[in-house]
Amino acid sequence: MIREIVKIDEELCNGCGDCVPNCHEGALQIIDGKARLISELMCDGLGACIGHCPVDAITIEKREAEDYNEEVVIAQMISKGKNTVFAHLKHLQEHNETEFLNIALSYIKANRESLPFSIKEVHELMHGEKEHSNQDGPGCGCAGSAPVSFEKTGLRMATDNTNIPSALAQWPVQMHLINPAASYFNGADLLVAADCAGFAYGNFHKDFIDGKKVVIACPKLDQGKEIYIQKLTRLIDESKVNTITTVIMEVPCCGGLAQMVQMAAQQATRKVPVKEVVIGIKGNILQEEWV
Repeated sequence: MIREIVKIDEELCNGCGDCVPNCHEGALQIIDGKARLISELMCDGLGACIGHCPVDAITIEKREAEDYNEEVVIAQMISKGKNTVFAHLKHLQEHNETEFLNIALSYIKANRESLPFSIKEVHELMHGEKEHSNQDGPGCGCAGSAPVSFEKTGLRMATDNTNIPSALAQWPVQMHLINPAASYFNGADLLVAADCAGFAYGNFHKDFIDGKKVVIACPKLDQGKEIYIQKLTRLIDESKVNTITTVIMEVPCCGGLAQMVQMAAQQATRKVPVKEVVIGIKGNILQEEWV
C-alpha cells in the first residue's frame, strides 16, 4: 500500500542513535554506524523521531510500504517495559490514531496477566485521571503536546487603549493556501513560522513579521508536507526571495519545519541566506543564528 514512512539519508546520518529511543515502535536501530529502518510494518509514519535527529537525516516520504501492524508492535514493545508502552499509547492518542490505539488496548486487555503494569494504570493514562511526571511516569516522544502551566510575573499590558497595528502585509499565510507565484513574494524577505510561534512570542509582529512576507505551517499536524518543500523551493528559485527567517518552537516536533526549509534551500538552484530562530514555550528566544 502507499503510505507515509520514515526515510533515512545515510550520507547525513552520523550514527548518534538519538532517534532510536524516540521511535517507540522499535522500527529504528543503529547498524554498521547508521540508523536503519528495520521494519516497515513497525513504522507508523508519524515522525516522532524527526525532531531528535541533530543532522536532519530523517524525513517522511510517501511510498509503497508494508502495512503497519499495531499488534506486532505492541507485542514486541511490552518486553521493553511500562514507560515505553505508555509513551507509545500516548503517541497514538495525541495523533488521533484511534484504530491503532484500540488494537493496542485490546491486545493489552487480552494479555493483562503477563503485563509489567496494571490495566488500572493504562486507564489512568488514557483518561488523565492521574498526572504522570517525567520522573515517575512515562515520557512521550511528542514532547510538544505535554501540558505545562507557568506563571507570568511582572507582565505589564498596555492601559492606554492604543491598538497595536498588525504588521501582516499579505494574505493568505497558511502554507497550503499560499501561491508561490504571487507577485508580493518577488524579492521579499520571507518569514517561515511555526503556527504556535506567534502566540508564544509577545513581540512577534514587531520583531519578525514587520517587513517580511509570511507563511506558516505545523510540521506535526499538517498533511502533504512534501508540497511545502516544493513551494519553498519555488519561492527561492522563481520568486527569488531575498532571505528566509525560520521561527520554530523549542519542542522536538517543530524541528521538522526547519528541516523542510533546509531541504528546500538544498534543492533550489539559487542560494539564499537562512536564519533559524527557536522560541521557548515561555516566550523567550532560545537561539538565533544563520544556518
